[in-house]
Amino acid sequence: MADTSGSSRIIAVEEAYGSVDWIKEINEVLADPGERAEQSYMSMITALPKLRSGLSDLDERLRVMDETGVSMHVLSLNAPGVQMHDPDRATELAAAYNDELAGMIAQHPTRLAGLGSVAPQQPKRAAAEIERIMGPLGLNGVIINSHTHGRYLDEPQFEPILASLEANDATLYLHPRVPSPQLAEPYMNYGMLAALWGFAAEAGVHAMRLIMSGVFDRFPRLRVVLGHAGEALPYWTYRLDNMYHRTWSFAGPVIGMRPLELAPSEYLRRNFGITTSGMDDPEVLGFCLDRIGEENVMFAIDYPYEDSAHAVKFLQDAPLTDRRRALVSSGNAERFFRIPAVG
Repeated sequence: MADTSGSSRIIAVEEAYGSVDWIKEINEVLADPGERAEQSYMSMITALPKLRSGLSDLDERLRVMDETGVSMHVLSLNAPGVQMHDPDRATELAAAYNDELAGMIAQHPTRLAGLGSVAPQQPKRAAAEIERIMGPLGLNGVIINSHTHGRYLDEPQFEPILASLEANDATLYLHPRVPSPQLAEPYMNYGMLAALWGFAAEAGVHAMRLIMSGVFDRFPRLRVVLGHAGEALPYWTYRLDNMYHRTWSFAGPVIGMRPLELAPSEYLRRNFGITTSGMDDPEVLGFCLDRIGEENVMFAIDYPYEDSAHAVKFLQDAPLTDRRRALVSSGNAERFFRIPAVG
């Protein structure tokens, strides 16, 4: 059994689940011939029984956690969640899946935490669901899978969601999905659509829209988490700041740039956390800790898509100080996602 006490605690914060009913619902939506890009990705789940069982079999999940020494999974509904459904159905399903998630956690409160789903298709109802997620349901944050029918959270209609996230102290996990319809075509070839490249491009674009639109000037206490070592943004911080300042000085208003209170990289350090999901590279981890801040980086596996044993070994072998190891392993996750500390 996993040792879940004290400094040895390992919390993995981007761990997908999907019930048999969710898989059935998604397959019905994917029958729409207009969903060609999403079909290409989701066909993996239909075709691979190991993925389906990894998403839906709780006993199997707990067994893998025990075998690899993972103390807790922070569960989130597999992308694209409910964001492909029509608005009323999406809102109904989000509430049902959140109830289901809360029930799973109640059975294993020391091993599971969870991020509630919302339907951005109905922003005001999504805002109310965030209140329920963080209040009566007692979940640990909110997940949104990037675009919703090609729309992004910086757009005015989604303001109630951003306001509710901040008001309810709810961290948003901005999870990737395949690129939006207006971006997808160049990614359709060569296996580039999903985790190889398209996911990072999509989520990175979404995060940049939030930063450059001034969202974090309006909502300075809003917290967003990006997986996969920050979807490449930590490596771009110098150029983001340089191009923002240089371009604003002579052409910003002409090309639609907005004035910001801070440099773009400062929002990354103030308002964002990043995870190690699927990026088990000690040099990348060290760079991100230095660039984004040691209190903003946390461990994740990306179960069941990544190998748990490999991810845990990466964490254990990484050349970290005791303080950094404790922060990455559990301390930062506890703070971002309101998980009670142990020991």
